[in-house]
Amino acid sequence: MRRAAGLLFDKDGTLFDFQKSWARFTLRLIDRLAEGDGMVSARLGVALGIAPDTGRFLPDSPIIAGTPDAAVIAALPHLPGWTAASLTDLINTEAAQVPQVEAVPLQRLFTALASAGHPLGIATNDAENSAKAHLQAAGIEEYFEFIAGYDSGFGAKPEPGQCNAFTKAVALPPESCVMVGDSLHDLIAGRAAGMRCVAVLTGVADAKTLAPHADAVFPDIGHLPAWLAQI
Repeated sequence: MRRAAGLLFDKDGTLFDFQKSWARFTLRLIDRLAEGDGMVSARLGVALGIAPDTGRFLPDSPIIAGTPDAAVIAALPHLPGWTAASLTDLINTEAAQVPQVEAVPLQRLFTALASAGHPLGIATNDAENSAKAHLQAAGIEEYFEFIAGYDSGFGAKPEPGQCNAFTKAVALPPESCVMVGDSLHDLIAGRAAGMRCVAVLTGVADAKTLAPHADAVFPDIGHLPAWLAQI
């Protein structure tokens, strides 16, 4: 097997712990949109797939691995007076400011990966500007040669457009690249592009769900360097 060279990472649930980073934001967003109406709040909770009693996302939440458009489509029927454009703008603007909880110490990990010569990229279903804001806040934006969101012109996962664009950007064949993510969307996209795939469990999906689609499953991306050294 050829040594892996290019490493393409999902963002939410992979670099950053999904539940810890996004649950509180989503509950606050629901409260804001509901404007004190308990019925609307309950409907939005169901639509966005988050349990208000536990504050945790459900496995079928449209927010998990989906684009902001998916959240807007789910929420909009319960929000008369809002348009898709206005709600999308609100979500993207506020999401860029959400403090992210690192899955592992990211500066140390990406310093090591870059020093080892791996071209690095991000492929997220978040907006590109939000992704860059989160990477910059973590102090790691400089390590990535490629950063693509759902609005960057390459489509969204599980379609392979972002993965294909990464291999072209770093001038590597897909078999020399690895897609690292926490969802089936990530793994399906990577496979469709001809890449190897690594799954991590810092999102919502469990190992049983992810394992059939991955070459390896790890608790978090901190286990990646050891795996890379063995292939």
